[in-house]
Amino acid sequence: MAVQSGIYRGVSAADRAAERRARLLAAALTVWADPLTRTTMTAVCAEAGLSERYFYESFTGLEALLEAVMDAIAAEIETTSRTAAEAAGDDPVARVRASVRAFMELLVDDPRKGRVAIVESVAVPSLRQRRTDLLRYLAHQSALESRKLLGSPGRSTNEDEIGGLLFIGGMAELITAWLDGTLVASTDEIVEAASRALLGIYR
Repeated sequence: MAVQSGIYRGVSAADRAAERRARLLAAALTVWADPLTRTTMTAVCAEAGLSERYFYESFTGLEALLEAVMDAIAAEIETTSRTAAEAAGDDPVARVRASVRAFMELLVDDPRKGRVAIVESVAVPSLRQRRTDLLRYLAHQSALESRKLLGSPGRSTNEDEIGGLLFIGGMAELITAWLDGTLVASTDEIVEAASRALLGIYR
């Protein structure tokens, strides 16, 4: 009766499917972030402890899964940074620093997220445009937030968009160098440098 109604051990079929999808996303993050492991559906399923039958329950293919991983990371970056800025109060400088620090702390807590979204995605031809789209979206959000915080004395909307692209593009290169060890810097150093750069662009 319980199985027929879609409930198994107190868990609905929809909840079980959602749990399997979350496991696949977590496994994809682990596999994709490891440069020594080839990112395949088989490798992801093995990491998740699920069969390929369950893979296709949630995703149409590997590209769809990797795109979902990127989208989840981008959403987390945006939410985390925005929440930190709101908690910092009304001072623009404090808000910028809090936002950048929240982003950096997210990467320190789990460097895989930065490696996947910024570094490894470049190596997947089908996802390069998605990476570009996400960076441009974040650049646009930076432009909107900076205009709201700092005003726009003498600047056009297009100039703000250019500034957003400069900042996010620079951050992407900075994080790439930091993750691969080319740049040795503390979180505080990166936060201060990035905050000065953003404030300098829009002041």
